[in-house]
Amino acid sequence: MAAVQSSPIELYYWPTPNGYKISIMLEECGLPYTVKLVNIGKGDQFQPDFLAISPNNKMPAIVDPDGPGDEPISVFESGAILQYLGRKTGQFYPSDERKRVDVEQWLFWQMGGLGPMAGQAHHFRIYAPEKIPYAVERYTNEVHRLYGVMNTRLKDREYLAGDYSIADIACIGWAKLWERQGQHIEEFPHFKAWLERVLARPAVQRGLAVNQEERAKHDLSKDKEAQSVLFGQRART
Repeated sequence: MAAVQSSPIELYYWPTPNGYKISIMLEECGLPYTVKLVNIGKGDQFQPDFLAISPNNKMPAIVDPDGPGDEPISVFESGAILQYLGRKTGQFYPSDERKRVDVEQWLFWQMGGLGPMAGQAHHFRIYAPEKIPYAVERYTNEVHRLYGVMNTRLKDREYLAGDYSIADIACIGWAKLWERQGQHIEEFPHFKAWLERVLARPAVQRGLAVNQEERAKHDLSKDKEAQSVLFGQRART
């Protein structure tokens, strides 16, 4: 059962692997939401109104008008948002402590490992102005290692923590881009079967489709101005 939600959750979003985590979760939970596009290639993430919600100038972020105590709450960082929505709805984030720890292990594995390493693989394989063989090999190999970890984990279970959970939701946006990361999916049959299972879920398909037309308008690999916004950031005062 979805939580009773009197007002839609505001989703600050751009169609990227991290953004997909929250659009998928909202679809899976059946929560009403409105999308507030944050065009990260144009610098929308540096606007004062957004920084008040997400001080790390990264999307996704949410504002839930029906937060704790019936007061609005904003949440940034995709893992924290997944946990918040899981607690709010009682879905995909178990209350049993042993099961919850299992989910959290794999959630933080994604947050600290798969996401950052796959992101670096994308950067040095696709976006870097010069190809640095050491960097390409370093991050391609690390993603290969991480998919090997997933493949072993999924050998005797359908999902990372047994039942489908926020851990799987956190991984799918990155995992579906295995080819861009220089991987060969046939090396990882259990990972491949998991990927097919998750991508077959209707809510996952809906979440991945959110504002996909905007992504199609912007080819980041060719947009040097957007690359300078995204990849040239330093501390802002």
